[in-house]
Amino acid sequence: MSTHSVVTTLPLVALTWAAGTVKADLASSQPAFDPRLDHLDQPLLSQVPGQTPMPPVLNPADPASAERNSEDPMAPQRPTSLDLIEQARQRLREKGELPATTPGNLVVPVVPVTPLLPISPALVSPPPSFEPYRLGGGDSIAVVVQRFPDLNFQAAIDQEGNITAPLLGRLSLAGLTIEQAQEKVRQGLNRYVIDPIVYLALTNPRPVLVTLTGEITRPGLYPLPLPRVSAALLTAGGATATADLRSVRVKRSLRDGSTLEEKLDLVTPLKDGSALPDLRLQDGDVVVIPKIEPGTSQDYDRELVARSTLVKPQITVRILSYASGGLGNVTLANGSTFLDALSAARPNPDRIDFRRVALIRFDPVQKKAVSREINARNVLMGDLSQNVALEDNDVIVIGRNLVGKITYALNTFTQPFRDVLGFLLFFRELRGGAANLFGPNNSDDDR
Repeated sequence: MSTHSVVTTLPLVALTWAAGTVKADLASSQPAFDPRLDHLDQPLLSQVPGQTPMPPVLNPADPASAERNSEDPMAPQRPTSLDLIEQARQRLREKGELPATTPGNLVVPVVPVTPLLPISPALVSPPPSFEPYRLGGGDSIAVVVQRFPDLNFQAAIDQEGNITAPLLGRLSLAGLTIEQAQEKVRQGLNRYVIDPIVYLALTNPRPVLVTLTGEITRPGLYPLPLPRVSAALLTAGGATATADLRSVRVKRSLRDGSTLEEKLDLVTPLKDGSALPDLRLQDGDVVVIPKIEPGTSQDYDRELVARSTLVKPQITVRILSYASGGLGNVTLANGSTFLDALSAARPNPDRIDFRRVALIRFDPVQKKAVSREINARNVLMGDLSQNVALEDNDVIVIGRNLVGKITYALNTFTQPFRDVLGFLLFFRELRGGAANLFGPNNSDDDR
């Protein structure tokens, strides 16, 4: 076996030890520094794997090198033992069996990396999600068979869950998803056409029965031709002023008896201008609109919500004044302001003192009426800081003397109201029983 083949098979440790021994011998026989030996301390950074190694530099201090120099200069030069070791190390580097070296031929230790163990899919439980839409009585479907237009058909699923189609006859599709129904139709046509390509689509979904409860204008059970959350809110009259549309919950009973619940945030998309998470509803779903909790309304943009189509589209404001003959109602669009109410009521400025107006509102948290005084004249002159946004069932009291009497009555003769209905009944009884509040003797005071 030749010297070259022996060196290439040396283990990594032996090669490192041999290189260190040869360098030590050279260092003992040389002066303090020899530029011709300096290349031995540098890593071969210029060599690229796959290329031919650079020819070795002969060391005149090596006896073998001196012997070659004494021979014919045209004869092929034999490599020294150090050259053979360096060539073997280079081959090991190209194969990836030898780590890279740093100046001084220090071997960089390779830290073993522990591979990550694969996680079994059975150990990862996917989050629960709502089941896909399932066909039922009242749905209409369309079937297209590629390359066979004569087999295309449209059908309505009867109340028993069946369709009647050419070649297929009577076929039950109740309880199947769109994909399952498509496969069932394909298997039926496969008896007449070899491997047909079938597409099935839901053209007209059946109305679904959905229950809406919580802070909604008209809670109850509704059939929805368009089974979406936004359509459900509109059908039930929209959410109330105390609704928290950041936490709308949809509950659904699954076929195995379990119940899923999904929480929807309908306010953030209104701020960001993104699409609403308009979940598709199914028969038996329950939509719960919660009431906004005290202390959580700081980030709740009521004005933005009031201008949306998710809440009650119109509000009713009561206006109490001598000039209007008592208590009158004004219907405004949701999101209207105090100035909108004055414009709709059209009070006579010659008979009304606008310098003192009270806005009285029922506070559902405190269960009592809260009032705020407004200088309507400044609002009419352009002071928009007092042009507050109105809510449903607000009461506007116009007149200095009348505001004082209503405030006195609220603070003296009433207890905390149970709900907004008791708040409204108070003003209705006030109009019917306390006639002296609107008598002619008070006209000058109210002016």
